[in-house]
Amino acid sequence: MKKFKKLISYFSIGEVILWVASVLLIIIPFLIFKGQGVLAMINSLIGVTALIFCAKGNPIGQVLMIVFCVIYAIISLSFKYYGEMITYLFMSLPMAIVSLIAWLKNPFGESKLEVKVNSLTKKETVFMFILTAIVTIIFYFVLKFFNTANLIPSTISIATSFLAGYLIFRRIEYYALAYALNDVVLIWLWILATIKDFNYISVVICFVVFLFNDLYGFINWSKMKKRQQKHTKSKIQTE
Repeated sequence: MKKFKKLISYFSIGEVILWVASVLLIIIPFLIFKGQGVLAMINSLIGVTALIFCAKGNPIGQVLMIVFCVIYAIISLSFKYYGEMITYLFMSLPMAIVSLIAWLKNPFGESKLEVKVNSLTKKETVFMFILTAIVTIIFYFVLKFFNTANLIPSTISIATSFLAGYLIFRRIEYYALAYALNDVVLIWLWILATIKDFNYISVVICFVVFLFNDLYGFINWSKMKKRQQKHTKSKIQTE
C-alpha cells in the first residue's frame, strides 16, 4: 500500500487525471462496441502507461514501450500492415532498447527516475534529417516489395517514427512532437483499416489518446529542460 501511495505521489494531479482519462477512453468504447480486439486494447493500455512515464523522463517508460512495440507488430501483421510491423519490430523496438540504455546512462543528477535532457547541434540536426530521408526511401521500396496496404501513409509513418526514435534516443524534447505527428498519420492509417474491419476501432482510439499524451510529453520535457538548466547553472555559480 505504501509503495502504491508513493507511486501515485510521484505523478502530479494533472498527470493522474490524464492517465485515468486515457485508460477510460480506451476501455469504455471497447465495452460499448463489444470489441473483439482484446490484444489491441491491452496494448493500448500498456502504451498510454508507457507515455506517462516517458513524459516524466522515467526509463520505465522505455521498458513498457519495448513491450508495446512487440505486441503492436503482431497486431499490424494481422491486418497485413507490413510497414507498421517492420517499423516497430525492426526500427522502433531496437531504438527503444537503445534509448533505454542511453536514458539509464544519462540520469539527471543522482536520480535514476529522470533522464537528463539533451540538445542537438546544427550539424547533428542536418545529419538527422538526411538520415531520416535515407531510411524512409529505403523502407518505401521494401514496403512496396511486400505489397503493403496503404503504402503512402505507411511510408510517412516510417519517416515520423524514425525521427521520433532518433530524438528520444538523443534525449531531445522534440521527440514528443515527432511522435504526435506520427500519431496523426497512424490515426489516418487505422481509420482506413477500421472501415474494413471495425474491430480495429480500438487501435484508432489508442492513437488519438497517444496524441494528447505526446503533446503533454513535449510540454513537460520543455519544463524539465528549463528546470535542469537552471539547476545546473545555479550549481556552477555556487561552486
